[in-house]
Amino acid sequence: MEKQAAKKIFSPEVLRRKIEHYCAYQERCQQEVRNKLYELGGYPNDIEQIIAELIEKNFLNEERFAKTFAGGKFRIKKWGKVKIISQLKFKQISPYCIKAALKQIDEDDYVLTLKMVLLKKNKNYAAASPMQKQQLAKYAMQKGFEPDLIWKELKKSE
Repeated sequence: MEKQAAKKIFSPEVLRRKIEHYCAYQERCQQEVRNKLYELGGYPNDIEQIIAELIEKNFLNEERFAKTFAGGKFRIKKWGKVKIISQLKFKQISPYCIKAALKQIDEDDYVLTLKMVLLKKNKNYAAASPMQKQQLAKYAMQKGFEPDLIWKELKKSE
């Protein structure tokens, strides 16, 4: 049987330095930082104090994180709003921050991205059979687009 190494406990000052570097590397949400601090062996009181200081020093900003996350997932991964909202809720982001993040997504770009997602899956979705359209709709829903918007686009192509 393998022996597990004892978890190294860092002083609050060392934890603070490590987590500042962690936050400076890329945008993080409070829950990610909290999890990392626990992983590093921090004590609950120290962790909450460090998080408060990170917010004060602007290393942590939930709204900025939400906007960056939503924009990146939309532009790079071509995610729809449903999937973005779901993931932000999973990361325990407030409804206010989620709403602010979604305002960053231009409606025209959003519809254009949906069209691109559909075209990528089926080059000629206008001539698709009802069964193929069902598959296209399912695919777009998995990407996080709203069903009514998907069907509107598929009907528009007929």
